[in-house]
Amino acid sequence: MSPMLDVSDDVRAEIGDEEAERLLAGENAPSSYDCTSCRTPGNPEQERTSTVLFVGDETAVLAFAHASCIPSQVVSVSEEQLRGAVRSITGESPSPAAPAASELKPAPGQAVLGVTCGQILIGEELHAAIVVEPTGPIARPGTEGPGDDFLPLLIEAGFLPVTDLANQPATLPGWSVLLAMGQLHAVLQGQQSGGQPVAWWQAHQPLTVTDGWRASANQRQSVVVFAAPSGSIGQQPREDLLRDALEKAAAGGLLVAATMPLAGT
Repeated sequence: MSPMLDVSDDVRAEIGDEEAERLLAGENAPSSYDCTSCRTPGNPEQERTSTVLFVGDETAVLAFAHASCIPSQVVSVSEEQLRGAVRSITGESPSPAAPAASELKPAPGQAVLGVTCGQILIGEELHAAIVVEPTGPIARPGTEGPGDDFLPLLIEAGFLPVTDLANQPATLPGWSVLLAMGQLHAVLQGQQSGGQPVAWWQAHQPLTVTDGWRASANQRQSVVVFAAPSGSIGQQPREDLLRDALEKAAAGGLLVAATMPLAGT
């Protein structure tokens, strides 16, 4: 019996018609797999399955996912991230689990962005969320002033001030959150010129997220991104404490947010 595989036009263009037809005929299709999105087992002979091609600078890896989780697509990742994904898939020299927060490698004297993941109750529904907080004041490009322009810069980019966590923030056009191989890789910012999105924040090591966080993100196909100035939120060990810190920042006019669709998986 032929597997129930979905091969998108983008994936077909990358792997070629001959390889795509072999997959669809079942010659190179797996008998089972761990979904690259939800990380639970799948069987292409019993359920619709998406082919997902991860493409790095020099390497490409074909993975599989439940079609109910994500569609067949091509996902661009860095070569380092792709090597980590290969180790994860094959079980060879697995990377250590990422901490609950990650930072970009800083240049000397510069603040960097810390990112924390958690589920936040908005209204009566849980949403996957990430909270971005710099390690120090962020100056406007081209200036060296002592002030902190982090929130004004984000508001200019389309983020909106948050005064009440009961309402879901508006979607920010062009921005997205990249979840690949079940891990958080980057927050992507669209370009006004219409080119490929660029990484506004990118983890130097992909962040491991909880099953509940990943399920919420996949269910809604979106993530709520909160941002606050340095010292407003801190590293909170529990989601209830994280929410308390967010509410305090919002009450003080120190919180902005936006809803972003998922990019990739």
